[in-house]
Amino acid sequence: MLGSTYSTRSPGPGPVARGASDTDVGGRPLHNTVPDLDRFFRPETVAVVGASDTEGRPNTGITRQLIAWSQRVGARLFPVNPGRETVFDLPCYASVTDLPETVDLAVLLVGDPLPVIEQLAEAKVRFAVAFASGFAETGEEGAAAQTRLAEVVAASGMRLLGPNTNLNAFEKFRDDLTGPAIALITQSGHQGRPLYTLQELGIRISHWAPTGNEADLETADFISYFAEQPEVGAIAAYVEGLRDGRSFTLAADRAARNKVPVVMVKVGRTETGARMAASHTGKLTGSDAVVDAAFKQFGVIRVDGLDQLQDTATLLARAKPPTADGVVVYSISGGTGAHFSDLATAAGLDIPRLSDAKQTELHQWIPDYLNVANPIDNGGHPVGDWRGRKIIDAILADPSVGVLICPITGPFPPMSDKLAQDLADAAESTDKLVCVVWGSPLGTEDAYRTTLLGSSRLATFRTFGNCISAVKSYLEHHHFAAAYRSPFDDAPRTRSSSARKAQALMRAGHQLSEHAAKQMLRAYGIRVPREQLVTSAAGSVRAAGLVGYPVVMKASGAQLGHKTELGLVKIGLTSASQVRDAYRDLTDIARYEGVELDGILVCQMVERGVEMVVGVTQDPLFGPTVTVGLGGVLVEILADAAVRVPPFGEDMARDMLGELRGHRLLEGVRGAPPADVDALVDVVMRVQRMAMELGGDLSELDINPLMVLPRGQGAVALDALAVCR
Repeated sequence: MLGSTYSTRSPGPGPVARGASDTDVGGRPLHNTVPDLDRFFRPETVAVVGASDTEGRPNTGITRQLIAWSQRVGARLFPVNPGRETVFDLPCYASVTDLPETVDLAVLLVGDPLPVIEQLAEAKVRFAVAFASGFAETGEEGAAAQTRLAEVVAASGMRLLGPNTNLNAFEKFRDDLTGPAIALITQSGHQGRPLYTLQELGIRISHWAPTGNEADLETADFISYFAEQPEVGAIAAYVEGLRDGRSFTLAADRAARNKVPVVMVKVGRTETGARMAASHTGKLTGSDAVVDAAFKQFGVIRVDGLDQLQDTATLLARAKPPTADGVVVYSISGGTGAHFSDLATAAGLDIPRLSDAKQTELHQWIPDYLNVANPIDNGGHPVGDWRGRKIIDAILADPSVGVLICPITGPFPPMSDKLAQDLADAAESTDKLVCVVWGSPLGTEDAYRTTLLGSSRLATFRTFGNCISAVKSYLEHHHFAAAYRSPFDDAPRTRSSSARKAQALMRAGHQLSEHAAKQMLRAYGIRVPREQLVTSAAGSVRAAGLVGYPVVMKASGAQLGHKTELGLVKIGLTSASQVRDAYRDLTDIARYEGVELDGILVCQMVERGVEMVVGVTQDPLFGPTVTVGLGGVLVEILADAAVRVPPFGEDMARDMLGELRGHRLLEGVRGAPPADVDALVDVVMRVQRMAMELGGDLSELDINPLMVLPRGQGAVALDALAVCR
């Protein structure tokens, strides 16, 4: 496994003082407060409320563990129980109000923590832990009880871990391990067990935060705190639900600024997973697409399983930044190398062809008939003698190579043993990442247990998939960290005049007409077609003359959504008679359908472009989100869209376009000219500004289609729907 010689930490910004008031245009914070959790993890004084030494009682085992933990961290422990004079020979106090000194941390072994919390607040206790269950995870009544608990805690100035948490924060961590550590955050304590046992493989664990229901202290608090700890090389988290999207993005931003990788299992990808998560912790899982987008924006690495979590977090905590992106696959077997290379290439890893000069060099030790272009097949025999180390050193000396991966599918002594030793020795002499996949299902072989796991420089995996995903995350993280610029630094802090104009058009609880929605867009500098709203056939003819033929005519009215399906759109009208007839048809259809109109729009007809959709929706966790995708009448069928959480920069808006399956349409296909991508990005950024400034007042915005014209000609919002909250 990778050891103490690898480190990735670099100085980042110090903690933001509690009470920082810098906010964006929507009044939302641009910085988070890093809680001072030093006295939580290493208190000077601890009170155990409900302490017991009666054998067979659950509280007795917990009390015993807390006494041992307090001794390890150098804290004085005070048992609290009105029915006892001593607990494990320690003086016991009837109430927290009787304690001889102020307590840093109170651990509550009681069924109803609320009355005790009120006492702790009076006693100026800094931190409390509530193990009790029966809160938000149980339904509405429990959620109400948790709300009351959170309100009391918030009013007291004390910080609370839980309820529905456990003892993981008080585990015994090995103090004989060195090097960058992994800090754990788990909402379900048992899900952290595989990472805790990494200590037996030589991987240092520094902290474990079992957040439970997060009535007060939440995942974001611990991410922010761990990102400031110099010993933490990576944060590994198992999360069932985020309490607040803004808090999470601010915490992830802090980790990104400090270049501390955050690796996370976030459940709730499926409907079933989301239901289970809610029943377990009583949390909203939110739209998974929005969660993915937020993770991507702030460099949080999402993995699917606990095995990936431990392998990826370990690699990111320990490995130095790469010197190159090239990955070389080296193996005893040509079949193994080809198989691994196929999987790695499909995952997006760069498997470069080695230069002719490098191949000639390798053929000094590898027979000429074997492939050494990459993957490299040594044929087996060279690894059994002096040639094995020569080959490895030659590969690592190539400047295009940043990662060497050697899949060993199973033990084949003595070849596999000698190969493992050569890899371990070579890893000691290079700053480049050397990975081994030990494929034996046993894992009892000496080459694995002693040579590979005993190495402080090798990254050892048990599966192809975990190795590939971890290496990909490693390379992507360092690219992200090198280029990261916090979007909060450039977020607008004052409202524009556009916001005042837009708000004058909004009606709380109503959907605006297309005409009013387009006026909102105009207020933000988003181009719309030449158009006029008319209320008579004669007026429509005059408007068509002013707009210029051909024209489009559309019914316009509040609460009017899908006009095309109702026959309320007429296109390609080229004469006054067609315009008169269209006016009568549209008003007749509206009357028949019972649709109330504010008039008929006579619009410039815009052709020759790529139809896109740009919109705003409100996510229950993250607030306003911005979406861009392929538009037109097939938007819901194609479902080709990308989403981001404001604030984000122009580069992120361009990344959104790159994620679309149909992004090549913007480049020009089948003779069509390239679209004006710059104009499209400009619209996305203006819509983001609208989302941030109007905040929750704008429940939904849908520009569809946004016609993106050929390069240099701009983009035009042909239709718009806006819903006010």
